[in-house]
Amino acid sequence: MHAAGKGRNDIAAALDRGAGTITNLAREMDLSFDRSATAAATEAKKIDAKARRIAIIERTYARIERLHNRLDTADAGAFKFTTSTVNGIETKALDHVPGQEEKAFAGAITQYLNQVARLEAVDGDPGVDAARSMLGSLAEGLNRLAGLDGGGDDSGEG
Repeated sequence: MHAAGKGRNDIAAALDRGAGTITNLAREMDLSFDRSATAAATEAKKIDAKARRIAIIERTYARIERLHNRLDTADAGAFKFTTSTVNGIETKALDHVPGQEEKAFAGAITQYLNQVARLEAVDGDPGVDAARSMLGSLAEGLNRLAGLDGGGDDSGEG
């Protein structure tokens, strides 16, 4: 079956055996399976996932901008504030953002920005973070040597 070009899963299904069993038997017979289709499928899946992350990032940035725009309406006296009163639900245009509303908007914006940062980090260049870390450590070391860290000379020398 292997010589006929059948894949491991096809052989396992035809023989009613587990894929692991077929893998072990193939290894014992010094046989291997063509994994180019698997590699191509995996790469396609990675590309699709990256495209989905980019779309989510764009939508999240748009939502953040809408929240900022809504906050900015207060500058023109048009911030819509809805509340329950004894007369029922009322909406008023305000020239300021009430404290609780400002806090809620700030919290939402912060959460969205944190989500975006995590998603962007997935596709980021790990070398950039390593370089930043190295440069930060270098700056700390130079500050210590120059005595700019406020702690004096840490070298132990007189």
